[in-house]
Amino acid sequence: MAKILIVEDEADLAELVKNWLIKDHHLVEIADDGLEALIRMETNNYDVVILDIMLPSLNGMEICKRYRKAGGSAGIIMVTAKGHVDDKETGLDSGADDYMTKPFLLKELAARVRAVLRRNHGQAQDVMLFRDLEVDVHEFKVLKGGHEVHLLPKEFRLLEFFLRHPHQVFSAEDILSSVWESDTEALLDTVRGHITRVRKKLDTAGTASIIATVYGVGYKLGEN
Repeated sequence: MAKILIVEDEADLAELVKNWLIKDHHLVEIADDGLEALIRMETNNYDVVILDIMLPSLNGMEICKRYRKAGGSAGIIMVTAKGHVDDKETGLDSGADDYMTKPFLLKELAARVRAVLRRNHGQAQDVMLFRDLEVDVHEFKVLKGGHEVHLLPKEFRLLEFFLRHPHQVFSAEDILSSVWESDTEALLDTVRGHITRVRKKLDTAGTASIIATVYGVGYKLGEN
């Protein structure tokens, strides 16, 4: 599961892509204006951005350049009607990870999203093992000691987020930006509440919590 931003001013196409990627269990948002997209990219932790070139306010090439110059690390798949090799070269040189020409197959786009996630974030496995947990991100299933544990969608995404970033510490603000929708009204207490519920469902008595608190900083995945 990834947090994805589609930057596309063709509303029908954007919705089509969004609905397809949601079937793969991704959290998907849409921006139809270049400047709005850049602001959202700089203030939210997206895993992948699907970026059209011809946009109102600011074109995709310029968005990509500014985002990379500011240190943005999301995977970027540039999408355009321009299919000449020079256009592809320019797009990749501006900081894109991949380049697709319209029209394209939605199935191929979804495959390229998975490829970018593997390259940029190490999201290769469908099944992850941690302590006595087996987490199947494709089937949305969590087994603890061989017994299934039901997690709500946000609880599952929260667990997957920590499993994908095992050595990093995140503030509650970072987690809110990465796991929740950008226009959410959720508060930091919501993040803490979800962490508490995940711990209650998955921790084992007498052992350290699956999500460790780093006091004064935030949270991280516990030691294996």
